Amino acid sequence: MLGSFSIAQISLNAQKKYYQWMILAVLLTTGILFSCENSMDEIQRVDIGSNAPDEISKDLRLVYSDSAMAKIELFAATAEKLNGKQEITKLKDSLRVNFFNKKGKKVSTLFALYGEINDIQNIVYVKDSVRFYNFEKKQLLETEALFWNRTDSTIYTEGQVIVKSPDGTALGTGFRTKQDFSKYTILKPEGQILVKDSENKN
Repeated sequence: MLGSFSIAQISLNAQKKYYQWMILAVLLTTGILFSCENSMDEIQRVDIGSNAPDEISKDLRLVYSDSAMAKIELFAATAEKLNGKQEITKLKDSLRVNFFNKKGKKVSTLFALYGEINDIQNIVYVKDSVRFYNFEKKQLLETEALFWNRTDSTIYTEGQVIVKSPDGTALGTGFRTKQDFSKYTILKPEGQILVKDSENKN
């Protein structure tokens, strides 16, 4: 009886140790799985939050033509393409857009230090030291930001503008024109200085 009792006791102890090791192994395995899952979540969050461009171009030149004749010519020092829902191209370190008439003559030019092309909305946004010039009228627009709608050729802003020409200078807030800049509208004029009037006063 004593012998059988000792063997049973040893067997019971062995089973307890076995179950303890099994529980420990399960806990360790679960911890490793949770650790891996957390690491993958962190990696995914880093990837999703990254704004790294898909394409980078230097000295970019884009030409939009109609019947083999250039209508729009765009230059940018640096272009960064971001693919996704918006399809954004960021133009950095200065840009220039030349607009041509139906005969292929350059009629106006747009300058800025920064811009964004939204291919989905067909809108171009430019900002920082924005200048828009009409060659025939020698007319210059100065502002801090502009939108160019490529669908209907309108160029506009809700900000403050200054328009300089040989006839004088016009100031105001809000601006509308076409990409040839032959005519324009200041939505809220705030003043106008005419060259002829100032010459007559002197």
